Amino acid sequence: MGLTPEEERAQQRREEAASRLFSGRVEFLLSAPQLKFLPEPTVPEIAFAGRSNVGKSSLLNALTGRKAIARASVTPGRTQELNFFEVGEPTQFRLVDMPGYGFAKAPVKVVERWKTLVKSYLRGRQVLARNLVLVDSRHGLKDVDREMMKMLDEAAVGYRIVLTKADKVKASKLERVASKVADEARKHPAAFPELHLTSAEKGMGIAALRAAVVADALGESYFANS
Repeated sequence: MGLTPEEERAQQRREEAASRLFSGRVEFLLSAPQLKFLPEPTVPEIAFAGRSNVGKSSLLNALTGRKAIARASVTPGRTQELNFFEVGEPTQFRLVDMPGYGFAKAPVKVVERWKTLVKSYLRGRQVLARNLVLVDSRHGLKDVDREMMKMLDEAAVGYRIVLTKADKVKASKLERVASKVADEARKHPAAFPELHLTSAEKGMGIAALRAAVVADALGESYFANS
């Protein structure tokens, strides 16, 4: 069911306000290999999770309108730390790039360290406002994605599912994958029923996701006052 003209105008205003915010200061703050290195919990945080080759860095770059705010590694799974980026001047909220998961060649100790870091962050971070779970449109949900979703359910952290690389899939297949993922998401208590279909390369769905991130971090009242 489509939006009414009034709803479309409201959504456009939200997207424009979010774009203005992201066009300002967006800076890398720090990398935290352990919880003791986390920054002070002074502002809301939006975390990004996904398999190591899902296109997380590309999506972060597209959302922030930067070419290399998050470096896309040639070696999937290289990032094994929580990377924090600050948005706004003064800082309004932070984006948190979580370590990619599902890397087949990683040693068992590395995987266990990842699980400990991520679980502890999800369960103990009071300022964590929302998580985005990125899923490759070409493949749909994998078991490692389901494991992440279960972890978020157990931590009672609300999350949005974002399908990436939507431009790489034919429209008919994309519709089937999206429908299947949405059906599964409805069985998870912490998952939003609405999916975001995106392409960092083509800009598809980026403006709407950007507005959703700002709303999750700062509330809908931000748009009324901007």
